[in-house]
Amino acid sequence: MSPDPTFTQPIEVRDLVKTFGQFRALDGVDLTVTAGSVHGFLGPNGAGKSTTIRVLLGLYRATSSHVRVLGLDPGAHPAEVTRQVSYVPGDVALWPNLTGGQVLDVLGGLRGVRNRERERELIDRFALDPGKRVRSYSTGNRQKVMLIAALAAPTPLLILDEPTAGLDPLMERVFSDCIHEATAAGRTVLLSSHILAEVERLCTDVTIVRDGLIVESGSLAHLRHLAALDVTVTGPTVEVLVEDLRRWAPHRDGDTLTCEVDRADLPEVLGRLATAGATDVSVVPASLESLFLRHYEVAAR
Repeated sequence: MSPDPTFTQPIEVRDLVKTFGQFRALDGVDLTVTAGSVHGFLGPNGAGKSTTIRVLLGLYRATSSHVRVLGLDPGAHPAEVTRQVSYVPGDVALWPNLTGGQVLDVLGGLRGVRNRERERELIDRFALDPGKRVRSYSTGNRQKVMLIAALAAPTPLLILDEPTAGLDPLMERVFSDCIHEATAAGRTVLLSSHILAEVERLCTDVTIVRDGLIVESGSLAHLRHLAALDVTVTGPTVEVLVEDLRRWAPHRDGDTLTCEVDRADLPEVLGRLATAGATDVSVVPASLESLFLRHYEVAAR
């Protein structure tokens, strides 16, 4: 099966709808993952992330959509797609009576191609004992097996769903290094995660999904530009400013006052600070976490 030449990016989704009976899990999702990027896919449980990923892998057939993964329709050609995609699920389930090494053999055999030298290197880096049976592995070690299989496979696209679940901080750093190496080699990554710091550290692009709808999508730098600004004031004027900045719900911690301000309101806030005689003021772009929470706090009201 030849790739569709009208779809040029590793993942292109247009108007994806997926229903389960009367329940509409996805309602017109658009998602484009550009080649060589690490694209963060954010949303709480039930937002539609896992359903979207299963459609991309051909595990679910879309109710209606135009979906291409590496130029192929995963609903019509799931085997061709999965041979070219490294996937790590959020809930890893492996054969309990096999050793970690035997699981890697099985996964490599299913794909039909593998890089044993890269596997051995990653086994060392992730400090995995491949001779132990899966039933004796911790959650983190089971996760390591899937990560080693995915990262070592000679595939152009990785789809990772909560990939660092169960990993300790040292192994999280190894994972981050491996993702940087993957993109340096020209691979593309779709990273679904609840760990906002991880997404902020690794991702070049971000899509936020809520209730089956995309609510924000773009480069991380652009989304930070759209987000509010964090304004922090320190000093003796703080007590007076609590009331003066009440509209922006300031948080006071001793002699430090912090509030989240929309960019359009920044001149007014700075004017009030100047009038009050504030001198120790910092203004920084809001974090990805702030952007994410703003969407869900608005939805909850």
